[in-house]
Amino acid sequence: MAALAALAQDATIEIDAAKPAGYSIPNTIYGTFLEPIGSSIYGGIWAQMLENPSFEDNLWNATVLRTKLDANPALYRASELGLPVPWEPLDVRQGTRYEPRWGDAANSHRSLLVMALPDRETGVRQQVYLPVHRTLRYTGSVWARHMDGPASIEVSLRRRNRPDVVFAKAIIDAASPEWKRYEFTLELQRGQVARLEPADFAISAAGGARVLIDQAFLWPSDQVSGMDPDMIALAKGLRTPILRYGGNFTSAYHWRDGMGPMDKRVSMLNLAWGMPEYNHFGTDELLEFTRLIGAEPQIAVNLGTGTPQEAAEWVEYVNRKWNGGRGGLWWELGNELWGDFQVGYPTLGRVAAVTEAFSRAIRAVDPRARLIATGQDPDRFEAWNAEQLKIAPGAYDLLATHFVVRPADVLRKNADQDFATLAGFALPVELERRLRAMKAQIDSTAARDKVRIAFTEWLFWGRDDRVIRFTNVAGAICTAGMLNTLIRTADFVPVSDMTGLIEFGGIWKKRGQVFGTPAYWAFRMYSTSAAKRPVAANTRVETYDVHEGTNRLPEIAKVPYLDAVAALNEAGDSLTLFVVNRHLTRYLTADIRIAGFRPAGAARVTELRGTSVFQANDESTPDAVMPVESAFETGGGAIKRTFPPGSVTRIEFRK
Repeated sequence: MAALAALAQDATIEIDAAKPAGYSIPNTIYGTFLEPIGSSIYGGIWAQMLENPSFEDNLWNATVLRTKLDANPALYRASELGLPVPWEPLDVRQGTRYEPRWGDAANSHRSLLVMALPDRETGVRQQVYLPVHRTLRYTGSVWARHMDGPASIEVSLRRRNRPDVVFAKAIIDAASPEWKRYEFTLELQRGQVARLEPADFAISAAGGARVLIDQAFLWPSDQVSGMDPDMIALAKGLRTPILRYGGNFTSAYHWRDGMGPMDKRVSMLNLAWGMPEYNHFGTDELLEFTRLIGAEPQIAVNLGTGTPQEAAEWVEYVNRKWNGGRGGLWWELGNELWGDFQVGYPTLGRVAAVTEAFSRAIRAVDPRARLIATGQDPDRFEAWNAEQLKIAPGAYDLLATHFVVRPADVLRKNADQDFATLAGFALPVELERRLRAMKAQIDSTAARDKVRIAFTEWLFWGRDDRVIRFTNVAGAICTAGMLNTLIRTADFVPVSDMTGLIEFGGIWKKRGQVFGTPAYWAFRMYSTSAAKRPVAANTRVETYDVHEGTNRLPEIAKVPYLDAVAALNEAGDSLTLFVVNRHLTRYLTADIRIAGFRPAGAARVTELRGTSVFQANDESTPDAVMPVESAFETGGGAIKRTFPPGSVTRIEFRK
């Protein structure tokens, strides 16, 4: 540290707390985003652990199915035996003892006939990861219909690929010749299954029994309203005020599919992502989750295959369930309707008329509804937004924009890792410029002072942790840079939703372990701060230019290595400074000069960094990258602070 103290001044950060901005920072810029993609809901928030619990077919498209089969080649043979993905036979050597039954099912369209051998146990199993670090007790249910032979069936937890090693089991008297639901409890002994170790959940029969089975559920006993308590805790800790429920699935989602008794909801293909939509996490579950984490729903309605009436009825239903029926929630009119990957997308010539029709229908049932129309991305918005801006002002309140990018995809041939990383770090700087251009277009129309912008998806993603993506420190730096941009533009971009609360930038679950990404922790440094009133903050520091950078925004000039914003709390007795150091190798020492606010006592520092910008959190090392807190005495004089390379820092001064 002595060597660091001896460094010459690299930057000056001048803060004038006597010059506040003409707006406050709305907490709605700290919104997050959720959609059924990957394991964000099923295998994520949703605590039920079995895939394809209803034994259906056609729940994955060909591309996703092949990936799934290649990850577990045993499923190829299981499929040949008549088992639906990802179920496997208890003993593959028994051959064909299974038959799918269409039209005779307790749930959806299909059930499975299990035909036990006379002298051996026959059944099905599925790999599961149990949260044994949290609970050893598991509950569940299965629908069964007795066909022939002994009436009992067994459910169990076993060692993975060792059906002879049974950890826990329950015997069910399933004698009913009609479909009936049976419940069970399985309790492990401590040490039987290690954290991150897979196990098998099995359903079996014996003695020549023949039984139809359907809709099997397996829950950890500590689930909360069907949801993972670790997920709830981390999501609540983020203090996100709004949760956007939308995404590509929106254009083919019909909200009534997710209503009614859980056991009767139909499993189907999620067309956007080629994966199952079980409809277990529907509107009621979404509203319960938002309540549990202290957020408010921001829901995107279906402008692809839906109708204005369907959307209006959804608004009516949610209003009856939320906030005493007062309405006034944020509703988004479609998602990325400009893309031909959206099911039933409108053309450029029709989008304004479709937007108006849905706006009229929703406002007829809730005049207080706040509406967000679909806009285009900041790097290609002009023509699309011009059409939306032809609609009479008042049809919507905000115009949405998205930016989902792979920063490592650069135009420069043979670019090295450092170049691609710095090009990615520069993106929030250029996005701020593009947002101001988007505002200028709005201001040139009749929508001036009537329409603002909502940044309802932003994501920096990569193929693995050797490039920028939210799961590593580099992603956290992009996150903080983006939040600095959103603070500076919050007067005309009052709503923003990071992609996403679960997976990508937020909370992950892998092999039963829940953890936050570095981007999650960077976001939390901002969303939990008291910063509300931006004040003048000018940084003098070395800059760099990007040429042939990320393919979406390849040319970015004058990118500061240090990016700083400052804001007072509501009472004016606390000043928060956020600083991002984009430099990959240099500690940058800044002379921090504060006018209009006299710091006293100890300043609290929260710093996020890693051993490199590509250090990540994962299920094996969930806490590898975490914010570190410290303090220093302000002393009432000049303040110098050294910011490590590739870091995010929050400093809170008291008056």
